Amino acid sequence: MRSLYGTALRMTRNPSDADDLVQETFLRAFKGFDRYAAGTNIRAWLHTILQRVRTDVFRRNQRTVKTTELLGDGPAVAPPQDALARGGEDLERALADVAEPFRTAIVLRDVEDFTYQEIASMLDVPIGTVMSRIHRGRALLRERVEARAS
Repeated sequence: MRSLYGTALRMTRNPSDADDLVQETFLRAFKGFDRYAAGTNIRAWLHTILQRVRTDVFRRNQRTVKTTELLGDGPAVAPPQDALARGGEDLERALADVAEPFRTAIVLRDVEDFTYQEIASMLDVPIGTVMSRIHRGRALLRERVEARAS
């Protein structure tokens, strides 16, 4: 669950939305458990469901207009520290600036430690696309970290 929540938090950059994604992921996994092939990587199966839930939510949110009510100038609450955040707040902020397809690929490979093939399966894209996104995403991340350092 920690792995799913960490991935969801990096995807959404919002603890509440990440909780919702993880909850919906487990609900769908429970409903579709009969389609799980015993002996396969359950972690990859759950991350695939998470990715599809996030895509569904993203599409649904694009169809609606969002309004936000500002309730004051209270301090912003920081998300809990995780493996990536230990690398530094600058790295976390720089990763947040990377476009979503690249950020997702980087998180799944470098943080969650999935193989290129597993990521390709999760994202439903060719393995070459995964490799390209990771390479380009790392380059963008490096640029942003260097820009913040100077």
